[in-house]
Amino acid sequence: MPRTVHLYVFEGYADWEPAFAIAGLNQPQFQREPGAWQVRTVGVGRSAVVRSLGGVAVLPDLALDDIRPEDSALLILPGGRGWEGEPHAHLPALERAAAWLQAGVPVAAICGATAGLARIGALDDRLHTSNALSYLKGVKQEGYAGSDRYDDRPAVRDRGLITAGGMSPIEFAREIFAELGVYEAEVLEAWYRLYKDGDAGAFMKMAQAGAVR
Repeated sequence: MPRTVHLYVFEGYADWEPAFAIAGLNQPQFQREPGAWQVRTVGVGRSAVVRSLGGVAVLPDLALDDIRPEDSALLILPGGRGWEGEPHAHLPALERAAAWLQAGVPVAAICGATAGLARIGALDDRLHTSNALSYLKGVKQEGYAGSDRYDDRPAVRDRGLITAGGMSPIEFAREIFAELGVYEAEVLEAWYRLYKDGDAGAFMKMAQAGAVR
């Protein structure tokens, strides 16, 4: 049975931020174990359609209450509306993220979602990044005490926690693929060069690495 990556979706989520990651996970070509992964969307409930910032309508496959760490390979939290609001709109998702990390199951957060994790203290003891350190400090993150662990790179991975700034969806995907072992190392590097640098020859490198099934 394919291993499941859960993507949190909500009204106004930033659909482009997890796009490279979920496309790679759901596409078996070039994978180390083709077809080993599936993506399932998760909402606060599963009876109401949500629309992304790009206007894409999504009916969640599952509700947050339906999922457990032991049934998940990774939880992805995209940015979008509500992460910085009061009262905090995404607290149920953040509670799931905390449970995932406690159970040793990876969590990947990008853009505004990093601010949510900052608020619950999930960034305090792990290396992490975001849109900027000033962003984490400036959105009333009363629970954030991790500024000394801030790493000013596009995406950072530390002990099962992946974080990225909203301008870095390709680096975000690369860290997700590395965490899960989706591709062989040389294939992952070629994938990154293909999409980051527009290196068309990288596609052939992926094939030459024996990744085409």
